Amino acid sequence: MPLPLQSDTYTYADFLEWDESFRAELLDGEIVMMAPPTTKHQRVSGELSYQIRGYLEGKPCKVFTAPFAVRLFPQKDNSDDTVFEPDIVVICDPAKLDDKGCNGAPDLVIEIISPSTAKYDRILKFRKYQSAGVKEYWIVDPELKSVEVCILENSRYVMYVYEETEKAPVSVLKDCEIDLQKVFAE
Repeated sequence: MPLPLQSDTYTYADFLEWDESFRAELLDGEIVMMAPPTTKHQRVSGELSYQIRGYLEGKPCKVFTAPFAVRLFPQKDNSDDTVFEPDIVVICDPAKLDDKGCNGAPDLVIEIISPSTAKYDRILKFRKYQSAGVKEYWIVDPELKSVEVCILENSRYVMYVYEETEKAPVSVLKDCEIDLQKVFAE
């Protein structure tokens, strides 16, 4: 399908009509194109999801990796205008899941940044995730080999930074720690 540029703003209803090969997100009705991930990005994503999936085995929460649609503010008529495809999400409420993705705030969102997405992930998505009530938001920087862990407290994120030699606790998953040395191993 060619680019769906027929309007100034778009909704989730429009998003559903696009070909799956069209890699884009919606932010306040505007299309945000997504570049294919790099090899380093995929390696980091794979290790993070592997560690989380191992921890969640036999537990009710589920982990999903991109492409996986997240509607932070879902509307019954599909008129919501923000749809993200985070790198990794953990969802503990099965009522938020349908065949198309997640409807509402995931418990944990992980975004792996690149130079081209850093501002988008650190500012625009940060604000949306915070206002939607995402309990924990990780911003993973493969170049700096660090993780910014944002924990929602009193409707605001409090940030903690972890380096590659540390283990980062996942606050929404009791006793779960991510070995960052394995995440950033090359």
